[in-house]
Amino acid sequence: MSHNMAEKSELERLKREFLEYTEIEKGRSLNTVRNYDHYLSVFLEYAKVQTPKEITESLIREYRLWLNRKELKKKTQNYYLIALRSFLKYFTKRGLKVLSPEVIELAKVGERSIDLITPEELKRLLDAPDISTQSGLRDKAVMETLFSTGLRVSELCSLPRDLDLSAEEFSVRGKGEKVRVVFLSPEAKSAIKKYLEKRKDVDNDQMFPMTARSIQRLIKHYAIKACIGKKVTPHVVRHMFATDLLGNGADLRSVQMLLGHANIATTQIYTHVTDKQLKETHQKFHSRRKT
Repeated sequence: MSHNMAEKSELERLKREFLEYTEIEKGRSLNTVRNYDHYLSVFLEYAKVQTPKEITESLIREYRLWLNRKELKKKTQNYYLIALRSFLKYFTKRGLKVLSPEVIELAKVGERSIDLITPEELKRLLDAPDISTQSGLRDKAVMETLFSTGLRVSELCSLPRDLDLSAEEFSVRGKGEKVRVVFLSPEAKSAIKKYLEKRKDVDNDQMFPMTARSIQRLIKHYAIKACIGKKVTPHVVRHMFATDLLGNGADLRSVQMLLGHANIATTQIYTHVTDKQLKETHQKFHSRRKT
């Protein structure tokens, strides 16, 4: 085996060890590990370097230009850079002399915009399934559960069939293995019960034996059926859950807990939406000076 091949495998070997470390010691989901694997493979393929010390500041600058010219969204470019930064942090942790991870600055992303539909559109969406069919009952249960709990689609897919519905609340393991409690509204509880009564398959232990992709397709289908012109995804339903709570006076910290956000800054994005409502409230209710 040539000297070059042995060196080449050093970064590949470190990448494999980093991914194992990310999965086992950091407790990240397999999905995150797969994404990191992809982002780092793209970098290694581009950089053609064989050892950690060859990762230089100028190489990273060129790589960023290359990513930018691929016309990737700034947010997507940041995913590549975050993976690389974590990789460098891992080297430092291992005591390897490498470029400081701080050198990698993320691309400036504009204010995160939140896609929302109106409360009327949400009602039309939730009422769109034909509940005289088994698939319609299932789809109604899926959407009512999403709106009642604010679950991420991956969390919804992993719900067990034998959930205790009488409690009207259950624990869910979310991002970063964090456990939180979510609550079922009477509408969601009723929709799940009706669906389970009609369900035929006995051996599947998932509440909703569907993939994230099929749930995305299902919601898109009902959005079209309900004549909603905007793009509607499971995440839009999660957004509606959060803005509904804040719009009705819930405090930010509680909403953070219900959404399972690690950082309250993520939850604060929703306050921009309710700020608009505050302005309307002010205009409507602030006393007009009597002349």
